[in-house]
Amino acid sequence: MNDLIDLPDLGDNTPEFSVSEISMGIKKLIETKFDYIRVKGELGRVSRPASGHIYLDLKDERAVIAGVLWKGTALKLSVLPEEGMEVVVKGRLTTFPGQSKYQIIIDDLAPAGSGALMAMLEKRKKELGAEGIFDAHNKKQLPYLPNHIGVITSPTGAVIKDIMHRLSDRFPSRVTIWPVVVQGDKCAQDVSEAIAGFNQLGDRPDVIIIARGGGSLEDLWGFNEEIVVRAAFASSIPIISAIGHETDTTLIDFVADVRAPTPSAAAEMVVPVKHELLQSLSSVTSRLQRLSNLILQNKKQRIVDMSRGLPKGEDLFFSQGQKLDFLIDRLPNALRGLTQKFRLKVISTTASINFKVLEQSIHLKRTQLGSLEKRFQRTILNNFENLNQKLHSVERLRQNLGYRETLRRGYVVLRDNDGLLTTAQKALLSKGSITAEFFDGTLSLSGQETKKSK
Repeated sequence: MNDLIDLPDLGDNTPEFSVSEISMGIKKLIETKFDYIRVKGELGRVSRPASGHIYLDLKDERAVIAGVLWKGTALKLSVLPEEGMEVVVKGRLTTFPGQSKYQIIIDDLAPAGSGALMAMLEKRKKELGAEGIFDAHNKKQLPYLPNHIGVITSPTGAVIKDIMHRLSDRFPSRVTIWPVVVQGDKCAQDVSEAIAGFNQLGDRPDVIIIARGGGSLEDLWGFNEEIVVRAAFASSIPIISAIGHETDTTLIDFVADVRAPTPSAAAEMVVPVKHELLQSLSSVTSRLQRLSNLILQNKKQRIVDMSRGLPKGEDLFFSQGQKLDFLIDRLPNALRGLTQKFRLKVISTTASINFKVLEQSIHLKRTQLGSLEKRFQRTILNNFENLNQKLHSVERLRQNLGYRETLRRGYVVLRDNDGLLTTAQKALLSKGSITAEFFDGTLSLSGQETKKSK
């Protein structure tokens, strides 16, 4: 015991690491342990920054995992992630050392079965319906025979061929096709832009058909997006939706003005059958012609029936002609009698007139008229003379009473510097200057000179 050797104190032997070493070790451990995994959960926060990436939280009742969808992956999704959606994601588990957290890099995201999508669809349908977007009074009536038809669909495939074939068979029309993607993440944006584009055209179509073939709920999901529903609601052009088969239902079917069970049925709804229309027109024309002939025939018969109660035209003319002949025969005698009667009346009137008395009366009236004329002239001359004398008297009185004649007799008119008459000495002295008006002119005096003279 006495031979114990004193050993040096080596201190704490706990290994020491840097922060980066710890972070990289944890990252390697997690990525090795959880290589490529499949996770089911409910979406919490969903963020879409301008970069195009999508950041989200995947959670259950006890934990939360952060998730990332890079832009390239997000563009390939058929259903966009929304808060509250139950999904199944596939990806790689890794860490983000900058925030000391782990996250999953998502390569694929899909709803957790059709039930989750249906629940989301019902929720969205209820919210939009509460705004009145699906109300029947907002529906527009389709034109009976459109001149211009717009079709929003994929430019390739059986759908556009079926529509064009049915239109050609029924009633060849002008058709404008707006090509869009009918499945995937770009579908909703393409369809909403196509609806708005047709409404902004100068030569707008009279009706729009939005069509796509059948598919799963995920395949048709673009037509359930809110931007598509609102674009269809804002359209001033009537819209026919023909999405999928008759059993397929999307939200655009509720907002469209008419829903067609298939794209071919949409083509049948938008135009009538030209052959049937021509037959109907021909039938209506024939009926109109027959009706017109019947009306004319009835009117003609009515005229014939009414004419039977009238006297013959010959009888009417002969009777009046006979009366005219009788009057013509009597006219010369009547004219001669009237002339003789007028002549006798003139002679009788002339015989009763005494021309000598008439000449004396005329001479007397002329004499009286000459006398009146002379009296009238004398009266006018006398009146003018009296008026002239009165005018001279008034003028002489005006001159005698005017203040100019008073100034001639030695008086003076005093005015202040405002041109007003001054009659009191006190008022005169308070003025700065005065003006004295004599008969032959005016003289200006200042107030100081007036005081001195006082």
